[in-house]
Amino acid sequence: MTIAIYPASFDPITLGHMDVAARAAAIFDTVILAVYDRPLKNLLFSTEERVALVREAVAHLPNVRVDTYDELTVEYARRVGAKVIIRGLRAVTDFENELKMAHINNRLYPEIETVCLMASQEYSFLSSSAVKEIAALGGTVDFMVAPHVARALRRAYGWEERA
Repeated sequence: MTIAIYPASFDPITLGHMDVAARAAAIFDTVILAVYDRPLKNLLFSTEERVALVREAVAHLPNVRVDTYDELTVEYARRVGAKVIIRGLRAVTDFENELKMAHINNRLYPEIETVCLMASQEYSFLSSSAVKEIAALGGTVDFMVAPHVARALRRAYGWEERA
């Protein structure tokens, strides 16, 4: 049984993340969306809120579960028995960063493999940062995130519900 982890801050989870998770679930026996508890980022949502949003987003995928971690990603992978780290790629710059990180992770944990899934064309422009910026300014993010995430963003930024 192959366990893969898909680590990210998921602040918030986007349709692009959900697409990568679904595609990974079709390849691996178990996929764990690992919500990083201590990223060096300004987070909009707490760890508990991010976990709840992610769980709802992937509830339809029976072999996907959600967890949190606050250690090196490779240490988390080792602890849960994962042999694969899933990463989504949107652009060449993503590839350069992910290649470096894959080499570092492999040096720290030689048994780990990094599998990169190319973003589906319709999601290649998505990032959590862009979603938050648009939502903060009152723009619609309905084409970038699941409905429950859009509602959470509107609440977080104090915007009233929109039809």
